Amino acid sequence: MQDPQQTVRRRRVFYIPGYDPIHPRRYRELYRKEGGAQAVISGYEIGLKPRKFNGNYGWHVDAVIDGVDVDADVEVLVWSDIVRDSMATSIPATYLQLIRTAWVYISTGALWRLMKLRKGPIIAALYPVGMLLVQLLLAVLVAWGVFRTGVAATEWVVGTDVRGPLFAATLVLWSALALVAAVWLLRWFKMQDGKFFAYYLMHDYAFSAASRGANPPALEARMAVFADSIAIALGSDVDEVLVVGHSSGAHLAVSILSDLIRAGRVPAHGPKLAFLSLGQVVPMVSFLPDAHRLRADLRFLSTTDALAWVDVTAPGDGCAFALCDPVAVSGVAPEGQRWPLVLSAAFTQTLSPARWKELRWRFFRLHFQYLCAFDRPGDYDYFQITAGPQLLSDRYATRQPSKSRIVVAVSKYTSVAA
Repeated sequence: MQDPQQTVRRRRVFYIPGYDPIHPRRYRELYRKEGGAQAVISGYEIGLKPRKFNGNYGWHVDAVIDGVDVDADVEVLVWSDIVRDSMATSIPATYLQLIRTAWVYISTGALWRLMKLRKGPIIAALYPVGMLLVQLLLAVLVAWGVFRTGVAATEWVVGTDVRGPLFAATLVLWSALALVAAVWLLRWFKMQDGKFFAYYLMHDYAFSAASRGANPPALEARMAVFADSIAIALGSDVDEVLVVGHSSGAHLAVSILSDLIRAGRVPAHGPKLAFLSLGQVVPMVSFLPDAHRLRADLRFLSTTDALAWVDVTAPGDGCAFALCDPVAVSGVAPEGQRWPLVLSAAFTQTLSPARWKELRWRFFRLHFQYLCAFDRPGDYDYFQITAGPQLLSDRYATRQPSKSRIVVAVSKYTSVAA
């Protein structure tokens, strides 16, 4: 049982990013900038200092919230190198990924069942397929245009009646130039992917589809290292150990925490353990046929009394399965399910009309809004949760789940690991 309204003065926070190849300093700068903005809006103090943890990137937070001094150490559990390795593919290999990924989701029936949940993440999943095919079509059209222009120019110079070796050689030359033009355009599109996000999203969906929902060995090994880091913190004298999983990082956290609890590495009288999942995309993995481990971990974590699990999404985030209970929709909700508490960040209410208008169509930026400041924060404030004096369990002790949450079992595959 949780102690009633225990005051937190020291906290360890472990942040697990989603499928992101960017250096983790990005998250420190985001926390610094947005935390400062939220402090001004909400009337508290927050400051950052750089720090490293066992080679991992992180920072120290000094905060004064509700008149209480709180120290928090935030550590980013880095797997961006694994992400970068999975993205290091050629253009032809990416198009082969497109075919394989589409086949996995279509042939297993996962795509049709995911469509029954939220339209936003399905559109996000189909976007890279459509964009890459458009890019390929444009490259083909450019190649055809170069070739036809070259043929027309050649015929104008030598005449349409001349079909000798020189003319044939000219056709070969123009064919080569057409191919070069097509390759150049495809490479240009790839270099501009920071604007289009087609390759990035394709690699993201292909990462899980390649193993049909199972974790690749390299990722499993890294998750074991993450578990060791969290276990060390659970043996320290902090008041709370908070694990934050964003986007794809949410389903990694589910398995890591399940492993820790099953192995008896969560001391009964140690720091309180809490899990905050943000913008989760769990169904994209749990609906695949070989996601036995993830489904087993979802079922296990949903009944444990070793932690408190709060899941925050928002219908305005088109990249997340908003308000979809990840345990229930995956078809593995057991009797006596306790977690997660599914809540809405309600962007249309917690952001000012002007701010919402500015961000509404910036889909990738909205996917990170959970880590940012809100103009009119409700009971969700990322910085009070990570650096404030309340336990996560106390903060939401009397909170009811969102009335519009989805708890219908949708997944075709419900088998779990033994």
